[in-house]
Amino acid sequence: MYIYYNPNPLERKDTGDCAIRAVAKALNTDWETAYTKLSLNGFAMGDLPNSNQVIGALLRENGYYRATIPNSCPDCFTIEDFCKENPRGKFVLGTGNHVVCVDEGNLYDSWDSSDLVPVYVYYKDFQPKFKEV
Repeated sequence: MYIYYNPNPLERKDTGDCAIRAVAKALNTDWETAYTKLSLNGFAMGDLPNSNQVIGALLRENGYYRATIPNSCPDCFTIEDFCKENPRGKFVLGTGNHVVCVDEGNLYDSWDSSDLVPVYVYYKDFQPKFKEV
């Protein structure tokens, strides 16, 4: 289920800050702290704060693990499907050009991105499940 979530202090929707929103939700912190942590990691790594490498490094520093979502039907398994298959746990999903947080089976984002197809997932307490397609 999609739940509107935009911790951006100015509630801007046109900033391309999906990585910051997803990390803020995943780490139970505010937008400013997530932005600062991603920016510092990006600076140290010589990369942009919203790059997959920088996001991944910060999540791994906080106990997350990465898994690739099986490619058995690349256009069949959406974020909505992932939410249904994973009603417990907190996850960060990447689609290639968007990043979201799924918490207890709910998609948290500033827009309903449930029809996008994830390619990777970061998980912490629960190993993600993937439906067979």
